[in-house]
Amino acid sequence: MLILVERMTAAAGDLTGRLCLPFDLRQKSRFRAALTDGRAVGVFLERGQILRDGDVLRAEDGSLVQVQSAAETVSTVRTTDSKQLARVCYHLGNRHVPLQIGDGFARYRHDHVLDAMVAGLGLHAECEQEPFEPEAGAYGGGHSHGHDHVHNHQPDV
Repeated sequence: MLILVERMTAAAGDLTGRLCLPFDLRQKSRFRAALTDGRAVGVFLERGQILRDGDVLRAEDGSLVQVQSAAETVSTVRTTDSKQLARVCYHLGNRHVPLQIGDGFARYRHDHVLDAMVAGLGLHAECEQEPFEPEAGAYGGGHSHGHDHVHNHQPDV
């Protein structure tokens, strides 16, 4: 089994495989999977990272594997009306829905309740199979509510 241990900023050699993953797995730091050629891999990365389409992972043996976003069931809202799109994004974000925002579209994991909300806002959500690359968020996607240091929450007197 190939053991992937480091996320690289750029490929410094030839790629030896591709790892096609849905968003749920790309959020995890430790899991087993298979490359597109069927070889088994174990992923052991630093916690708090989200793998993105095109990222390169280095294995213990030095080989390099490229991450590819898998197609998954999503709802896509398309419009040329930027104000309408902003309204949809606002309401989806207000529900803490992972959201991919592109030029003239917004995409989220398919959910018929959210699709109905979008329709109520005057747009149509199309269910389709596409790669899902949601925004990392204001804290870069690796934000954690855990604390590694001590805070003094007492007011200064």
